[in-house]
Amino acid sequence: MPHLARRLFALPQDLEGAAQSWLEHGERTPRAARLASSVVLLRDSPTGLETWLAYRPGSSPLGVLAFPGGSLDAADDDPVPWLGPSPQHWAEQMGTDDVGLARRHVLGAIRELFEETGLLLAGTDMAGTIEATSTPEWMRARVAVAEQEKTFPEVLAKRGLSVRTDLLKSLVNWRSPDFAHRRFDTRYFAATVPLNQQPTLLEGKGMWGRWVNAADVIADRHTTALGDEVGQENTVGRTLGELLVPGSEIMLEKMAAANGCIAYLSYKRKAHVYQPVLVEEDGKLMLEVEAAKTTADDPQRER
Repeated sequence: MPHLARRLFALPQDLEGAAQSWLEHGERTPRAARLASSVVLLRDSPTGLETWLAYRPGSSPLGVLAFPGGSLDAADDDPVPWLGPSPQHWAEQMGTDDVGLARRHVLGAIRELFEETGLLLAGTDMAGTIEATSTPEWMRARVAVAEQEKTFPEVLAKRGLSVRTDLLKSLVNWRSPDFAHRRFDTRYFAATVPLNQQPTLLEGKGMWGRWVNAADVIADRHTTALGDEVGQENTVGRTLGELLVPGSEIMLEKMAAANGCIAYLSYKRKAHVYQPVLVEEDGKLMLEVEAAKTTADDPQRER
């Protein structure tokens, strides 16, 4: 059983005002959190596990840099041909009694991954997945889903495709801090890239996204290298902890420590909620998160 530790993370700049207001006016009822799903993409490389990170404009509750994902929408409740583990199985994996909610999160994860990267976890049977999703036709379908001109189930139905839920693995549940003005209750999943598919940015929306080596990103976490490369006003000069939500940073640590995709995906996980709490440490506001330590010398405090 992994040892749970209290971890301290820097408070993101765009949450400082909300945090001060929360303290000054006394704790009150948190704003309702929107349900969201996110997919951690994985691939092996000669230098270790890699994952896909993308820039999110504005102050996204998923972080300035994040794994593909976003809020659930009404069409995630629509009927869709389903291959792989049942919604009941997913509910058990995710630690919820709400089977409908688990189903929505799984479908939302597959839809968001398709919108943001073009990767489609779908096929006509369990033997394979659709290939070559980088064509202009597929890009038009992605834009139509993103703009809510078409629903994701409609796109699948037109092509006779079923979602391959067996290609997802449940990871953790991250909840935005209580004091945040925009809050997400996000379920994270993991997946590898289907055969003959490649992630691409959504036309007209995506600004920066690429494969990053998890170990390298963690090794450089106290530098501004990644933020400088992204080159946006709210990324230049910022360290990793100022770009990612703590849940994402913890997941990157675990990827950095894993011996490849198979090892990472086959690790037995219990349903766990990352619920950040606002604390004052040495006169500085920080976020405290309870998380399993990755290694014996895992740092307890990430400035």
